[in-house]
Amino acid sequence: MDRPLLRDGAVVFDGLIRFVGDARKARRAHPDAQSQDLGQAILLPGLVNAHAHLELTDQMPQPLPAGGFIGWLAQRRAPRTEESIRQAVALATQQCLRFGVTAVGDISKFAAVTRPLLKNGPLRIVSYGEVIGMCKGRHRFEPAFEAATDAACAGDYLAIGISPHAPYTVDRAGYVRCRDTGLPLATHLAESPDEAEFLRDHTGPFRDLFERIGLWEDFPEHFAGGPIRYAQSLGLLDRRALLAHVNYADDDELAILAGGQASVVYCPRTHQYFGHPPHRWRDMLAAGINVAVGTDSCASSADLNLVDDLRVLRRIAPDVPAQMLWEMATVRAARAIGQEHRLGSLTVGKAADIVAFRAAGPDPLADILHGDELPGAIWIGGRGVS
Repeated sequence: MDRPLLRDGAVVFDGLIRFVGDARKARRAHPDAQSQDLGQAILLPGLVNAHAHLELTDQMPQPLPAGGFIGWLAQRRAPRTEESIRQAVALATQQCLRFGVTAVGDISKFAAVTRPLLKNGPLRIVSYGEVIGMCKGRHRFEPAFEAATDAACAGDYLAIGISPHAPYTVDRAGYVRCRDTGLPLATHLAESPDEAEFLRDHTGPFRDLFERIGLWEDFPEHFAGGPIRYAQSLGLLDRRALLAHVNYADDDELAILAGGQASVVYCPRTHQYFGHPPHRWRDMLAAGINVAVGTDSCASSADLNLVDDLRVLRRIAPDVPAQMLWEMATVRAARAIGQEHRLGSLTVGKAADIVAFRAAGPDPLADILHGDELPGAIWIGGRGVS
């Protein structure tokens, strides 16, 4: 995804990619390599789902409750068992492999449960341990922080990150603690139009939710500039943080994002589920912001089929080149989770994470987005997994 489409090409790999180019040259340069002819197919780097909640894969979207996003958040407070989380992670792994996803930026509220399940693959995971703690729930911050920063499961398949959940669940001190770990950082930002009011005045639907669940306690911090300027004030935009959603941004805020290093992850099907106004992902790309695509969780999206999110974009913006859309699920998504040095493109020296789709037309990247094709083969680290 970092160069034009190559016809009659081949990839030579073991655990890493050793050659990418003309098939005849590949045979001459590597005569001892085992050959597999996939026929009319296109080889792509393994897809990267930059924002998901794998532990919620056993959920499904329900009719949006009264109160919209805030009402939906209230529903998400039901307790989870370790067994249900294990089953959800197993289901998530099956779905990812079925849909050609080989790497995930996973937000995990239950990192102590999910990381041992994911540490040995087959998926490559950046596990952002989720941290919350505000008002009367501030005591939850420390145990969540300890679990998020525990690197015991880190290895070749699993990298450790941290996710201060959102400006309405983590206070400034909590964000600073997370930022100062130096770990890869992801946060939900500008997901709702109500974030700005809560930051400014501690009023609005988020305040109402805190009061309804008995956790409201006033605190002295107020910020009048909205969530994007709030992230800037915290220094999050000076580093390569991952900003999930960013559904609400004006021109000045886009300029602020463009002047920083953070990536935005847009989740098209979740965006549609909540009925947000049109996302400004095209304006973000035009401004030079790194924009990736994610599925979000199965509580707001039907499944983990990342290509279906690309299909939504194709319907929204048929004028955007198909390769640009695929970049948002490969090389741009790898950059968003801090893994572009080894994932996201078919490049010599990178991991041999490869997906093959059957495609016979003159524009295979577009053809896949106009149908419902599933991958025909997937390799992770050079090993076939489907």
